[in-house]
Amino acid sequence: MSRTVAIVGRPNVGKSRLFNRLAKRRVSIVHDQPGVTRDIVSVEVKDGGYTLLDTGGLGLQDANTPTKLIKASEAQVEFAIRAASVICFVVDAKEGLTSLDERIAGMLRKSKKSIILVANKADHGEEKVGSIEELYRLGFGEPIFVSAEHGNGEAPLRNAILDKLPPAEIEPEDHDKKRLTLCFVGRPNVGKSSLSNRLLKSQRLIVSDVPGTTRDSVELSFDYKARDGKVWPFRLIDTAGIRAATKLSSSVEYFSRVRSIDAIHQADVVFMVLDAMDGVTQQDKAIAGEIVAAGRPIVVIVNKWDLVYAALRRGELKQYKGERDFREKFEKALYDRLFFTPGAPVMFVSALTGHDIERMLKATRALDERLGRKIPTGKLNAAIVSLTDRTPPPSVGGQRFRAYYATQTGNRPFRIKVFCNREEKLTEQYRRYLEGGLVEEFGLEGCPIHFELVGKKKISIDDRLARRGQKRNAADGTDAGDEVEFDPSLLDD
Repeated sequence: MSRTVAIVGRPNVGKSRLFNRLAKRRVSIVHDQPGVTRDIVSVEVKDGGYTLLDTGGLGLQDANTPTKLIKASEAQVEFAIRAASVICFVVDAKEGLTSLDERIAGMLRKSKKSIILVANKADHGEEKVGSIEELYRLGFGEPIFVSAEHGNGEAPLRNAILDKLPPAEIEPEDHDKKRLTLCFVGRPNVGKSSLSNRLLKSQRLIVSDVPGTTRDSVELSFDYKARDGKVWPFRLIDTAGIRAATKLSSSVEYFSRVRSIDAIHQADVVFMVLDAMDGVTQQDKAIAGEIVAAGRPIVVIVNKWDLVYAALRRGELKQYKGERDFREKFEKALYDRLFFTPGAPVMFVSALTGHDIERMLKATRALDERLGRKIPTGKLNAAIVSLTDRTPPPSVGGQRFRAYYATQTGNRPFRIKVFCNREEKLTEQYRRYLEGGLVEEFGLEGCPIHFELVGKKKISIDDRLARRGQKRNAADGTDAGDEVEFDPSLLDD
């Protein structure tokens, strides 16, 4: 039996806050607005050795939420109930039982699962609002009164969960089985959840043409069986569509954006998803900038390639000679717009048909392998000399950037320490030129490179005069304390 615990209840009883309390970190978005949680959000509770699931509220009635999303969310709750071995049924201790609570209780009794009745929002210890007798009447035994907000009752609830869970199975450690963390990011409605479902081979995530369907970042582990029979272990993070910060219309959208940016930092490889029919937008460029700033490797995923095939067959893209011409021109435009992502692999896929999905994962594994390379110091320095000779750095304030010596100090991202004359003389444009040149020279397509510049210390005029005075004294035999005639040329650098 699985060691999985699902948190279930009607809207706004504090399920997500309780989930974050048990997870010991902010995973689910907590908000007073009903219906915020839609997909199942999961986390591994380390100190209990079980998987915890947060679910959407059952029986949601909200005019602002489309009916199809409500139905999809409730289907996710039913999935969580089937998957769980223990269910935490959460009610509101202040409001007492409602008719909806009783209907949910009836559904849970039919599931034949171990149920823990959790009366949340008991913020004042023993001062419970609502009838305790009616809670016992549900038939789930003694309720556990908690305050997810303040932590009251947390320890008894944790103990009750562990008591009801089946024994843990001891799995042998496989140190060679590294689970590569992938993260899908992009604008709303580019197909991130559809791609995730294609990889999972199930409708695990809600897919809808309603913008903003996904709100939380959902983490899932899966094993992909390749055509050659080998099994590739992955961990997947599906994120909410990243909107421009200026276009966020609610605090829910703000927290969704924050969770998506956090997911980028957690990923080993980031899949940046574009819409094949939309091309590269300004928001796509901004999202790519977030990934580069986080120092994460990028694979650009051009989704909905099936729509391109269909449009070409209908003769709607007459400006292109065919699929190959469309692909080449799309890729050129992409690199023109996303010029700060040198060499990032570009994959043209379809979540609907599965076109090139395995090739996408294969490219990701190859990218992860490149990230572990060590660049020989001699070859690295020779490459930098060749690049600077081919295209000299621009003059900044009458002086050019000059690299004396470079060495690799880390991976993921590649960290290269460069000893130079002045850090501030390296312009952003020339930095990108050097990064692109090293990517091409050493076959580091998609690998981020970070330069750690170490410039010569600036010497004050007094120190410079003293140093040159000492050298002159040594040359003519005078002592450091002897008077020497001042030479204005000593001020020259």
